[in-house]
Amino acid sequence: MDYPSSLDFLFPRTTTIKFGLDTTRALLRSVGDPHRVFPSVHVGGTNGKGSSCTLMAEALGEAGLRVGLYTSPHLVSFRERIRVDGEPISEAAVAMWTGRLRPEIERLGGTFFEATTAIAFADFAARGVEIAVVEVGLGGRLDSTNVLAPLVSGVTHVALDHQKYLGDTLEAIAREKAGIAKPGTPFVIGEPDRRLAEVLARAAVDESGARAADIRLVPAHRTWSGPLGLAGPHQRRNAAFAAAMLEQLPAPWRPRAGQVEAAFARARVPGRLDRRGRWLFDVAHNPDGVDALVAALRADPPRGPVHALVSILGDKDWPEMLVRLDAVVDVGILTVAPSAVVRRWDLGWLDGWLRRSDRPPARGEWHLVPDFRAALDRVQVGAGTVLVTGSFHTVGDVMAAVGMGPA
Repeated sequence: MDYPSSLDFLFPRTTTIKFGLDTTRALLRSVGDPHRVFPSVHVGGTNGKGSSCTLMAEALGEAGLRVGLYTSPHLVSFRERIRVDGEPISEAAVAMWTGRLRPEIERLGGTFFEATTAIAFADFAARGVEIAVVEVGLGGRLDSTNVLAPLVSGVTHVALDHQKYLGDTLEAIAREKAGIAKPGTPFVIGEPDRRLAEVLARAAVDESGARAADIRLVPAHRTWSGPLGLAGPHQRRNAAFAAAMLEQLPAPWRPRAGQVEAAFARARVPGRLDRRGRWLFDVAHNPDGVDALVAALRADPPRGPVHALVSILGDKDWPEMLVRLDAVVDVGILTVAPSAVVRRWDLGWLDGWLRRSDRPPARGEWHLVPDFRAALDRVQVGAGTVLVTGSFHTVGDVMAAVGMGPA
């Protein structure tokens, strides 16, 4: 297989979401159980886990370790998901591992994420990582990445998202996310809400076998006070969580304080309050994420007027997201990101919702422009800042359309 045919084989499998570890274990077994070769750090949470993982990977690299980083989803290229010392997996490696795994993927009905997880761990072992930082895909307990036996695991924060799969309440979602805790392994809880933090701690002990002595709570008032390359007040909380995770690593892998500070100061995460000239990219894709975006823009207002290009997946609480986003937007253009067509929001419903007299009064001026190219042209007219948000698809598609890479 070559790289394009590998993606042609893998991407149709994104339409299937399947929970359970048996298929992932079988795929990994077929290539020699590479996940047993390297130690790991495992991170779950509704929001903040990608940023926290990047911060930890930077600090571990600063300490001189060869570091694998597995995150999802990607913005522009599939290769972004699987990195070693910042270098994405090669096209040749994607093709080779997909070809090796294809018979088992087909036999077992493996999903996109199950296959990608196996490819990631095989690539990490082949490239000789000394430690891997791994982001949970969805939930935790039955997520494909939960085949790991990490040195430390943790949950950043719990909010409502993916209720169809994880449950309709914060408590139910918290219990699923606590499923990455392991007996005898430190489990770090970054959730600032005391009640939810207690749910996570209780589930880690009662349902995942962790010991009470393994639980580490990051106090609600704790934020990172040192230099930080990531913008936004919420990133200081993510940095505090990442630092607490690193503190729990055994001595051979634990970075020194100065190394953590230097790494955090230079860290960058594409698509997270990512300012590039007049463009501002943020992958907020649920109400909690929009709240963090709005708070950041209020704390550091961008050059106005702010025009927003927004495309949100159909299974998200997009009416609530738009109401909250309206607080910082002067003109909003609603469209459909090309890579999200099969999961797009209901344009008829959206058009009717915009016309309803009983919807919350809008501060900004909002328009529905379904054609992506037309929307991209329109949002730039008269804008001081062009905010692109709503999903990873939206940010990635706009970056690709205007010739920007993810880095």
